[in-house]
Parts: sequence; structure tokens; C-alpha cells
Amino acid sequence: MIDKPRGPFRYGDRVQLTGPKGRMHTITLKEGGELHTHHGVLRHAQLVGQPDGSVVENSAGHEYLALRPLLRDFVMSMPRGAAIVYPKDSAAIVAQADIFPGAVVVEAGVGSGALSLSLLRAVGPEGRLISFERRMEFAEVALANVETFFGELPPYWEVREGDLADELPKAVEPGSVDRVVLDMLAPWEVLPAVSDALTPGGVVICYVATATQLSRVAEFIRGLGAFTEPDANETMVRGWHVDGLAVRPDHRMVAHTGFLISARKLAPGAIPPEVKRRASKRSYGDEDLEIWTPGGVGDREITDKNLRKRVREAEKARDGARIAAASRAAESAED
Repeated sequence: MIDKPRGPFRYGDRVQLTGPKGRMHTITLKEGGELHTHHGVLRHAQLVGQPDGSVVENSAGHEYLALRPLLRDFVMSMPRGAAIVYPKDSAAIVAQADIFPGAVVVEAGVGSGALSLSLLRAVGPEGRLISFERRMEFAEVALANVETFFGELPPYWEVREGDLADELPKAVEPGSVDRVVLDMLAPWEVLPAVSDALTPGGVVICYVATATQLSRVAEFIRGLGAFTEPDANETMVRGWHVDGLAVRPDHRMVAHTGFLISARKLAPGAIPPEVKRRASKRSYGDEDLEIWTPGGVGDREITDKNLRKRVREAEKARDGARIAAASRAAESAED
């Protein structure tokens, strides 16, 4: 059973400590464990049994605020094999695609599991998430990260290796999928398969990095004639400094990370009212396909050595979570 993030701290819990000057440390509580910093030593045992949001002192008298990491905190600090979907975009995807409890959702690709975590929370145990990934090395990082966060691999999550266009018809019945989320280089390549899998009224939403990708996805959706007029947007987050009358925007902000473009599946044979648009000066042709390479759109490739390192980090965190889960199960059995 997946642990709920509440109650007193126990061995095996991940804890986010905010110490002097606002510096954060994320630790997993272990018997005999200690956090060593330039400001002294904090024993893990001091936290066990304390409620979430407690303040504890280390050996030098410095205070630390102890909180369980939120999902966004975990995502920003977890091992990455591929670039992640940032929390601001994950939240927008869940809202704009209307990911609901009990939904059947298809995701491609799984990457490091950041978006998968939000989707799994949204569909819940009554739903189903099917994630496709072309490179199982990335999927291994995602599997370890998800197990670390939840304490186990959710039984309602399935990860399949391969190209979605080939594998989706084998995984689901036509018209049985509620939502499809595409985080991939060329999502238009799989849209015909997505169209067949979606139920009428279902939503497809694509996360793309560049304006040229956005344009091609929009034109392909329109060309299929099976979807509503696509809707495109981006999410930018700007923090504010608020201290008495000193109220101003932060000097830094999280601006563009990606575009979201979504559309809904039409009923068979339905023809939507015509949308009047200014004619484009040119359309995409076969020669344009040459630009859709990772380098062409600014995608940074991770080296095999670096990827192996990320896999080891994710698996180490997962193994710690497994030990903690077994310990908690043993404690429950004794009680």
C-alpha cells in the first residue's frame, strides 16, 4: 500500500531540512544516520517521532526546519536521465487535459518520470497510466524515481518499451483511452495512432520545446480532421518578494520551458464548424523533415556514461525506499 505523506517522521522517510541562510538538505532517515555540515551535526534520531513542520537543533545549536518534500521538491532534486517536465508544466497538463481519478491515460515518453508522478497522482488507484519509452535506460531511471517517491511501484502503472505508433494498438482497444500526453520530439508521427485509441471527446495534449514544433503539430492536428481546433499556450511563473512595504517581482523567473498544444477527439464522421484563419504562406513538406533532429531543435543528448550514473543514483534511492518500506511493514506486523 502506498504511504500517505502525513504523521510523525519515521525511519525511511525523506525529510527536507532548511537550515542557516535558507540552505536545504534532503535526507532519508536511517537508524544511526547523521547529517554533517559546516554548522555541526544533526542526528536522524532527533527527527523520528517529530511531527511534520518541526524545528530541531544540531550539535552547534543551529536550527533546522524539517518538512516532508512536496512532489515539486522531489522532482527538482531527483536523478535525471533525460530533461524533465517542470512542475509548472505538469500542473498545467493535468488541468488542461482534465486528468481525472479513474481515467485511462497514455504517456509518451516517460523520460525521468517527473510527469509520470503527477499523472499517477491524478488518475489514482482506480485509473490506469500506460507509459511508452523508446529507450529503456531512461525508463529505468523513471521506474526507480517513481518507486522512491511512492514507496512502491503503483500497480496501475504500466511502462512499455518501443515506439508508441507501433505499440499503442497492441496495448489498448480502439476508442478506449481518455487522455494522451505526448512529450516527444515529433509528436505528429504518432497522432494517427493516438486518434484511433482516443474515445470521442478525449484529449490529446503535446509538450514541445520550440515554435517550429508547435506549428507543425497544429497543422498536423488540423490535417487529420479528427480533432477540434487545437489550443496552444505556455506557462510562465514569476515569483514576488514580499517583505512589509518592499513588494516587487523577483529578479529571476522561470519563463519559457515549453509549449502545450491540445485538442479533443471528434465523434466518428463529425465535421466541426469551419474556423476562418488567415492562409499560411507555406506549408510543411518532406524537405522539412530534415530539421527534426535532436540537434536541430536544441535538444541536448545525455552521454551513455552520464546516463549510467543517473541510473545508479535513482536505483540507490529506490533501494533505500524498499528497505524503509520493509522496515515499516515489519513494525506494523509487530503492532
